[in-house]
Amino acid sequence: MLLALLVLALVAATLLAPIVAPAVARRRERRALERGEPLDQTDLALYDPGRERRAELRARELLRSCVNDEEWGMYRDLGFIRVPGRHARRDTDKDGRSSYAYLIYAHKPIVAYLPSTGRLLSEYCVEFPDLTGDGGPSKLPASDDVLAKWMALTSNEERVIKRANMHLVGRQLDPVRVRRDLWRLAEWERRRQHRGELSSGAQ
Repeated sequence: MLLALLVLALVAATLLAPIVAPAVARRRERRALERGEPLDQTDLALYDPGRERRAELRARELLRSCVNDEEWGMYRDLGFIRVPGRHARRDTDKDGRSSYAYLIYAHKPIVAYLPSTGRLLSEYCVEFPDLTGDGGPSKLPASDDVLAKWMALTSNEERVIKRANMHLVGRQLDPVRVRRDLWRLAEWERRRQHRGELSSGAQ
């Protein structure tokens, strides 16, 4: 019985925390104003439950303004962006052409693969910490992390790859999940092409 009451109290405290914390912060702010003390902006910021969501919404808008329509649709619908590689590799497709690409995930390694065969090549661990806050480095919003990787790869692919920690796929990312994402990408492109053909036929 006592254990059940303790669990119930813990659940109630967890549910009430988002409601009580802002009220406590406002009360602390009022007391500080009454005493003429300066406000601790860091403490107040910690109690803003919508801050991360607003930051992610802003990041998504910025990402949308930087990438093309196909890349934005890919990220919006699938949660990652494909970026074609620019340099020659020894891996070639059946026609003898060197062809590889990357999948960019938020807060996960970049994955290199061969689109012609689906063969997974490597994962590259790169980090872009958020240095704008007062509390030291922290994670960027998901869309900002994707945008940082996209900008780095499209502007200086060689530099990104040389500085990244390279591993075989499977060190941090599940190869089964990546292959499933490649299948999802192929289906997404097929549907997109089909819609484009319908639109052009209707004109």
